[in-house]
Amino acid sequence: MEIVLRVGLGIVLAGAALAKLLRPRQSIAALATFGFADRTEGPLVWAALIAIELALAVGVALGSDTAAYAAAGLMLLFSAVTAGAIFRGRAGSPCPCFGPSSRVSWLGVLRNLALAGGFALIPSVDALDLGTQGWLAIGVGIALLASAGLAVAVLALAREVGMLRLQLGTQGALEIEGEGPEIGSRPAELVDRIGRNGADFGLAVFTSEGCHICQSLAPAIDNVAQDPRVTVARFDEVAEAELWRELEIPGSPFALALNREGTVLAKGTFNNLAQLESVLATAERRGLAARA
Repeated sequence: MEIVLRVGLGIVLAGAALAKLLRPRQSIAALATFGFADRTEGPLVWAALIAIELALAVGVALGSDTAAYAAAGLMLLFSAVTAGAIFRGRAGSPCPCFGPSSRVSWLGVLRNLALAGGFALIPSVDALDLGTQGWLAIGVGIALLASAGLAVAVLALAREVGMLRLQLGTQGALEIEGEGPEIGSRPAELVDRIGRNGADFGLAVFTSEGCHICQSLAPAIDNVAQDPRVTVARFDEVAEAELWRELEIPGSPFALALNREGTVLAKGTFNNLAQLESVLATAERRGLAARA
């Protein structure tokens, strides 16, 4: 059992050192999370960490109890430093722990504490006479710790997914030059098809029957159509194939926003309500700028 722990934990330490060694520039930059932003301090701390981790990995694997205790102390230090960074608001920042792709998190703190316990256990593991019940208790404890770590990981992942969705939601529609009618043009074939009803803007929405995104966005388009300042017209790719071809619509869902005079002020491909509304917001901003 002791040999397994020594070799396994030694590989973990060596792996952490090699991860830093393989991507030096990114690992040094990640040290800024912990206050080592200086061009001189960063490389020195990086080199020192690699040397210490490799030396301890070799010592632990070769049977040194001193190296095992020192590695446990190092892991406790890493846990304290990581927790301090979290309390300073640096959660999610780059961490050179296992290469620059690591992030500062409570999961990292738990991992380091578990490693510290493993290293501290090495010198006495073979002297323990735990029996079946003892090993069963240890197994249950490890399972509980693993479950707690998994729960933290799932919560962290859910948070990252939520942040990603917020970021995607705030991005504007994709407006590419050459797709659809030019900004500032007045496509007569489209103006005649949109009933204005005194609205400030006309919004032409191009959809396809086989487009799943278009189907999911139908309620969002209906929501925009309730705005009294906007007249919304929809054009299906099959039923309005000629209009699609004349306007060079790149695909669906796609939107064009026109002013009272029928001038195209904004356009773009959209994937959610926020992006559709961004087409109108862009049209309003450009309309105000043109009148200024």
